[in-house]
Amino acid sequence: MKSNQIHIEQVFENARSHCHWLPKQVSDNDILKIYNTMKHGPTSANSCPSRFIFLKSEEAKEKLKPCLHFGNIEKTLSAPVVAVIAYDLEFYEKLSYLFPHTNAKMWFEGNEQLIYETAFRNSSLQGAYLIMAARAHGFDCGPISGFDNAKLDNVFFPGSKWKSNFICNIGYGDHTRLETKHPRLPFEEACQIQ
Repeated sequence: MKSNQIHIEQVFENARSHCHWLPKQVSDNDILKIYNTMKHGPTSANSCPSRFIFLKSEEAKEKLKPCLHFGNIEKTLSAPVVAVIAYDLEFYEKLSYLFPHTNAKMWFEGNEQLIYETAFRNSSLQGAYLIMAARAHGFDCGPISGFDNAKLDNVFFPGSKWKSNFICNIGYGDHTRLETKHPRLPFEEACQIQ
């Protein structure tokens, strides 16, 4: 039970969103481990609509820079890895492999609203799984939505059915530069049991 509590603290209770990063690299193998952990999280009809680009090189980050809101530039460009969490509006083309026991593709074909809602909702879930997986593997994260989605899509996904959801900086956070943790709503203000 004690090791379970340590893991809960590492992934949720003591984890923080980071803005400042230590000069330690995240290897390609580390990124693979994070992905291979997060990919097991559930999505509706096992749709797995998320697509990820992991930006590590200075060249890739410079392409990202004009897309970022001013207050997010330094903390993003200084992170060892910037994960772009996107969704594929043609995710349903993979359903014969991902959800083979029925013809789930037909649920989506021609239904643009359902395609968008499923892709956006489930890529948001998968982005959260990415954060939890990174924390479970000992990394810190700094998720960000302060950027120009259309500009980023034009830079990284031109002519594609991939669309950006949010980005997440990944690395080893500088814990000495964290601010006091902000409060969370208590159960009675956020929840009901009926």
